[in-house]
Amino acid sequence: MSTSVEDWVERLGGQDGPDRYRRYALGSVGFLAVSEVGLWAVWVAQSGADALTLASVAVLGSVHAVLQFLLWRAALSHYLAVGPRPVGLTVAFTTVTLAMAALGCVLLSSGRIDDADLTSFTVWLLMFFAGPPMLALPPRVGMVFLAAVTVACLTGPVAAGLKGPPLGLAIGGSVVMVPFMAVASRASGWSVLLIEQLAAARETQARLAVAEERLRFGRDLHDVLGRNLAVVALKSELAAQLARRGRPEAVEHMVEVQRIARESQREIRSVVRGYRTADLHTELAGARSVLEAAGIDCRIEYGPASRLPTDVQSALGWVVREGTTNVLRHAPGASRSTMSLRTAGPSEALLVMENDGVSDAEPGTGTGLAGLKERLAGLNGTLATEHDPGGFFRLTARVPWEDGE
Repeated sequence: MSTSVEDWVERLGGQDGPDRYRRYALGSVGFLAVSEVGLWAVWVAQSGADALTLASVAVLGSVHAVLQFLLWRAALSHYLAVGPRPVGLTVAFTTVTLAMAALGCVLLSSGRIDDADLTSFTVWLLMFFAGPPMLALPPRVGMVFLAAVTVACLTGPVAAGLKGPPLGLAIGGSVVMVPFMAVASRASGWSVLLIEQLAAARETQARLAVAEERLRFGRDLHDVLGRNLAVVALKSELAAQLARRGRPEAVEHMVEVQRIARESQREIRSVVRGYRTADLHTELAGARSVLEAAGIDCRIEYGPASRLPTDVQSALGWVVREGTTNVLRHAPGASRSTMSLRTAGPSEALLVMENDGVSDAEPGTGTGLAGLKERLAGLNGTLATEHDPGGFFRLTARVPWEDGE
């Protein structure tokens, strides 16, 4: 099954999206830390230095990789405004970096390594150093800080006797890799922040949609009933006064009251009928609000919700509404519920609702799922339930659709 960029954006815009994408980012940082350890292992293996020198590089390189991962994680938390600025880790990471740069210069000047060893040593060191501080510090401060550390780490090899093509390679590699890693680090943090803002905007949009729908329903009821109820109250009061006086006109006024009451009933039915088309986004937002109010952790993946045809959205909205009702009524021990909307093949929408806690919600047992199954059948869709007495209940709705894009 192919997944488009839009599908990924919609998935990452769901409730679980920010946490998932943050885990992706931290996983890539962990991969960088492992890569650094691997490169230092390669350097130690191919270098002809003595055992003490190799052990020193191995230890400092491992410490540098660990500090890189810790600083990147703390810097990301600060960038997302959920943690303090990691000043202490930045200082420790910079100190270890400068110590390794100084060690490389000492090894070259004492003849324990050659020019090529120091060149790769310096480029790798600065490459892995550049990312985390750029995310931990303000942009301008970070650029100045990286420039100062880079110049310091390149000045040492010159003083230690590095010259010619090896020196040019060290400078050229550092000039390319340091800005690249700095920009990549900043871009990674920005992308995580963007996904979290997208999820927050989606949630706010859903809440506003629910609030707007409630206001519209209230306005419609007020418009339908407000005037009619005022007329009913006035005419019934007048009829009561006329009846006390024995006037025959009281009957006419009561007939008018009866007519207005019946007309109001028809108008209310018309209003309610218009609201019987379930909006998928509104139903998902309402389901999360209701379930969380009941103490049930609700997680939603919106998937291609915004691209589905209106009739498919309406049908799946009814699935969400009925499924939520069943969780509340037939799974009293539920503490967790998930709703995942995705595509199953190129022309089928799949909505899966799961919750823990025992449920007796089978079609035909009075839970409303039988009627829901018939509603989906009208769109050539299917509804299936599965439950394990010891664990979970799953509701799966499949509805064919055609992507018009």
